[in-house]
Amino acid sequence: MARLTIMGLGPGEAALLAPMARQALESAHVVAGYGTYLDLLEPELLAGKEIIESGMMREMQRVQAAIDATRAGKDTVLVSSGDPGVYGMAGLAWELAEACGALADIELSVVPGIPALCAAAALLGAPLMHDFASVSLSDLLTPWEVIERRVELAAQADFVLAIYNPRSKRRDWQLPRALELIRRHRGPRTPVGHVRNGYRQDQLVDVIALDGMDGAYIERVDMLSLLIVGNNATRFVSAPSGRRMLTPRGYMDKYGKKC
Repeated sequence: MARLTIMGLGPGEAALLAPMARQALESAHVVAGYGTYLDLLEPELLAGKEIIESGMMREMQRVQAAIDATRAGKDTVLVSSGDPGVYGMAGLAWELAEACGALADIELSVVPGIPALCAAAALLGAPLMHDFASVSLSDLLTPWEVIERRVELAAQADFVLAIYNPRSKRRDWQLPRALELIRRHRGPRTPVGHVRNGYRQDQLVDVIALDGMDGAYIERVDMLSLLIVGNNATRFVSAPSGRRMLTPRGYMDKYGKKC
């Protein structure tokens, strides 16, 4: 029985690719993925492989082709960015394999990767040290009314909020609306982290106050960006590498200063 492995690429830096994901790529006969993600892999990992490459908005066709290759007896790897189980390809692969009866014919497994929110958090300091929620502002598959409600309730509950897919050329009004909802429950000096191309070429790491997220700044945000909005306890920290953000877990309050 051939195996279909859905692997997480992580942020794209070769050193952050999980060893298990690397092993899956090395042993695969077929590698399927979005072209931009395949370009992030070391060329030697793709050498001699059959490549199934497709563009944006062709996820269904790409996953189906990977399933078909596996059913034909070829060990196949489906490449997903970040972690395949966090807004990635794992869910669609399981859904399609179940729908077309492939689960009886193939072995399906998922190899985790570093999710974008964890990579961004590492670059920003320590913003996710307490309860947090993540939301994608893309309304391609989820109605905006549902997204808006989730943003409002997460902000009201004082979760740190990680925002995926914050803005694109065609979706330019959703982020300002989401920030409007968040401002109802956050002070103007709430730290906001902006990471673009984290651990890739042209990396941007910026920490600003919520009231600095004006129209001019929002123009800098795109689909390669991830935003982390702090909760009401999150604060700025000055470091040699620049301003960072910290959400206290509560140790200092409970045990006091020990240094």
